[in-house]
Order: sequence, then C-alpha cells, then structure tokens
Amino acid sequence: MREVGKRLHAVSFEGIGGPKMQAMGCRSLYPMDRLSIIGFESLDKYPEIFGIRNKLIDHFLENPPDLFIGIDVPDFNLGLEERLKTAGIPTMHYVSPTVWAWRGYRIRKIRRAVDHMLALFPFEASYYRKHHVPVTYVGHPLADQINVRCDVAAARRELHVPSKATVIALLPGSRSSELRRHADLFVKTAKWLHKRHPNIHFVAPFVSPDTRAIFEKALFRQGAWFLPIIIVANDSRAAMAAADIVLLASGTATLEAALLKKPMVVTYRMSWLSYLLVLPFLQVSLYALPNILAGRKIVPELMQSKATPEQLGEAVEYFLTHREKVRALRAVLSGIHHSLRRNANKRAAEAVIKMLKMRKSLSRRLSSGTAS
Repeated sequence: MREVGKRLHAVSFEGIGGPKMQAMGCRSLYPMDRLSIIGFESLDKYPEIFGIRNKLIDHFLENPPDLFIGIDVPDFNLGLEERLKTAGIPTMHYVSPTVWAWRGYRIRKIRRAVDHMLALFPFEASYYRKHHVPVTYVGHPLADQINVRCDVAAARRELHVPSKATVIALLPGSRSSELRRHADLFVKTAKWLHKRHPNIHFVAPFVSPDTRAIFEKALFRQGAWFLPIIIVANDSRAAMAAADIVLLASGTATLEAALLKKPMVVTYRMSWLSYLLVLPFLQVSLYALPNILAGRKIVPELMQSKATPEQLGEAVEYFLTHREKVRALRAVLSGIHHSLRRNANKRAAEAVIKMLKMRKSLSRRLSSGTAS
C-alpha cells in the first residue's frame, strides 16, 4: 500500500485489513480477526466465513475495483478471485499457496482465479511459469526487514540474557494446538540438553498468554521448573537473535531463523490420523523452508516418530560441538538471505502498477475498437 501510494497519488484501498492497513487508509469492510480462525480447528465458524466471502463478492461486483489483490488465505481468497475474474475484474494473489508442496491439483483453480501471482520465493516463480500462470518474483519482505548482520549482543541485552552463556531458543509453535502437541516434547528436550550441558540457558517466546500457559504447565508437569528459561512475550525475532541455536516447529519461523543466520533443528508433530490424511497429497521430500530454498537438507528436520527428546537433543548438541559446520551453514543461510532480499514491497508495487496500466491500455483499445 505504501509503495503503490508513492506511485499513484489518486488511489484508494478497501477490503479486509488490520489496524496497520486501516491506519494507511484502507477501508476495512469486515474485521480482520474474522478470517484468523480459518483451519480445521474452527469448522463451526465456516458458515460465517463463507457468508463474508459471498457479501464481498456482491460488493465488488456492484462496485468493481480496478484491481483485486488477494493476500494469502487461499481457501478464502481463491474462490473470491475466481468469481471476480469471471466477471472481468483483474485479480492478483500475493503470497503463493503451497501448491508446490501439497495438494498440487489446486493449480487448476489458481489458473482460473488469478491473472497474476506475486511470489515470495524463486522456486515458486519457476513452478508457476511451468504451469502457465503469469508470475512475478518479488522477494520476501522479511529479507528486506532483517539486517544482513544479526546483533546478538543487543538482543541479549534487550532480553536480559547472560552475554557469555550458550543460549538455545525454543519455539514450539504459535497456535495453541501446536503447543499442546509440542510443549512436553520441547521441555523434555531442554531437560536432556541441560543435564548434559549445565551451562545452557534457554529463551522461549510466546504470542499469547494462552500459549505461554500451556508451555508453563508442561514445565511443571515434567518437573523442569529449575531450568534457566527466560519467557518472552511477542518477540520471537529477538529471542532467536539472542540464541546460538534454535529449536523450533516447522513453519514461517524457520525462514526468520534462516535470515538471522541461526543453526536450527526443525521438528513437527501432528496426530497420526492427520498425518495419514495429508501424506497422499505431499509432493516434497523436504519440509523446512531453509532446506527447500537450498534444494538440499542443510538443517535437521525431525518429524513425527523422529521427534523425540533424544534425537532433537542430539541434533542441537551436534551444532554445539561442530563449530566448522555452523560456519558453513551460516554461509549458506547468508546466500539465501541475499537471494530473497529484493526490495519486495517496491517490486510488488511495480507489478501492480504495470497490471493497472495494461488494463487501462486494453480498455482504451476496446473502446476504440482496435483491440484484438
């Protein structure tokens, strides 16, 4: 919005946006938090979500925008985009669905729904070109935001972490459901590590009081109240920046850890029923984003039955005792950072402006009867 506004002074935005978008002038037609419940955990809320989408379709058909940009949330946005595109309203989608990783059949719906995809990762752009979907690789905004050099000392001062200690960041997930699956596993791993390395300190960030409470209950349940753990509220980046090694649940946080050049051990557990349901639709052999971006396994990823305190602890310990491997990994992660550091906001805005100009040019030719 900021970059488009610099280039188009007479521009207005409306749709669904949070406080920051609203502060920049976006007219939010519905509260943003209505969409944050999407997922299998909230199936009872889907009628409300579908109702919002139908009302948005009606609104935009009656008040056609020059361009519709769906941001992430593909299960909500792709259906909306398909209806609008069918009606002649140009559509873009920002933040690609993980169609390259699982449920590949969705590419057919994406082709029907999206005039132009804005991709955060280079391999996504290659995937869409292969499947004949117009795409622009813009880079990742996080790569622009995070400094190339990580200031460990400043992060430790901010969080009151001992400056000379060996520090492990624990990130068992951001959702309550993830914490319920991972909290005890991470606490047991911390106990395993602390028993073998008594000088280790831990830092654990949480996005909400609820997720923090789940983790703290696991600490007491496992008799681990004695562990030197600093609990952090809403600052996972500082927690990772302060750490020597990060143990974390697979997800977007792995990219942030990679951009901070942190050795990491990635894990994830889901119910076996969920795993068996997902397995037939998986199209990748690597799960962690740093590994996918590197095209090979550069950090350990221990999923499902491999996610045990002993195996996770040994993987963390490996980084503690093999400094040359840490240096080599940081060099690879630095290369990933530079490849994603593309001034994403500017490139995305330029793609938006280009599409608007093309649309305007086409409209002029159609009105003059010269378009083919």
